[in-house]
Amino acid sequence: MRFGMFVPQGWRLDLVGIDPARQWSVLREHAVAAEAGPWESLWVYDHFHTVPVATDEATHEAWSLMSALAASTSRIRLGQMCTAMSYRNPAYLAKVAATVDIISGGRVEMGIGGGWHEHEFRAYGYGFPSAGERLGRLDEGVQIFKQAWTTGEVYLDGKHYEIDGAVVRPLPLQEGGIPLWIAGGGEKVTLKIAAKYANYTNFDGTLTGFAAKSALLRDHCATVGTDFDAIVRSANYNVAIGSTEAEVQERLRTLEARLTEHVGAEKAHEALGAYRGMPAVGTPEQIVENLTELQQQGMTYGIFYFPEAAYDRSGIELFEREVIPALQ
Repeated sequence: MRFGMFVPQGWRLDLVGIDPARQWSVLREHAVAAEAGPWESLWVYDHFHTVPVATDEATHEAWSLMSALAASTSRIRLGQMCTAMSYRNPAYLAKVAATVDIISGGRVEMGIGGGWHEHEFRAYGYGFPSAGERLGRLDEGVQIFKQAWTTGEVYLDGKHYEIDGAVVRPLPLQEGGIPLWIAGGGEKVTLKIAAKYANYTNFDGTLTGFAAKSALLRDHCATVGTDFDAIVRSANYNVAIGSTEAEVQERLRTLEARLTEHVGAEKAHEALGAYRGMPAVGTPEQIVENLTELQQQGMTYGIFYFPEAAYDRSGIELFEREVIPALQ
């Protein structure tokens, strides 16, 4: 199994209490520590406002961070899970990603999806197109990326985008262009787009959900004539780890208390639903057992989020010592 880790970027209220003037230093130190460890990749979210509700706390912009992380590291790969296609013109985004790939020495991964956060769409003046339109933009945008990163010039007379000779030079350093991660588990459209274009997918990481989405992806690959086995299937995992179950529960209580201070008890309790009973919550032995079952289903790349990473590295260090070596 391969391992990636999210940076604490503020979106999930994971930088509260840290002076904004210090937040980049915290992120940079996190990246440097990850690069020195067993992690293959480092990831950011593409969001503008905090969750579970918008607050006045910081949320750092994804592609600005990508560029800064590229200049601050030398080995670890860098991705976003995932960029929302409708937040930026795709020809422009192809140019941005190519530049970051050059800054990084060829280490960028392009996570891309249709976007879902209605509040952000409307707050930033993008409207909120229908799911069909957002996914249509995703399909056309990926076509634009592939042209841009292989030919250096883009032409597309599409339903959603008209690109007339956009020059994307210099090309990314990676031969064949930046690897594409198509994120999302939409069964009729998103997984079909993934079947057509993806090097990697990213969808439901529970055992039952992962198996079901994988079967649908296999069917779409057969329909469009691509190789299902050539697509790496990944999933994201929220982590709460402790040497004992009591330590796991204490970690969850600490997280809930921090969220409660900013979003209230009800929203904080709801947010903890993304942890309770999930595969990366438990002792190292429990997490290894859960991830081994997922690996047997074909989940060979996990991307892990540690909500306390900006304040406390003990969970990351325990995961590095006892989970990663058991599965790599």
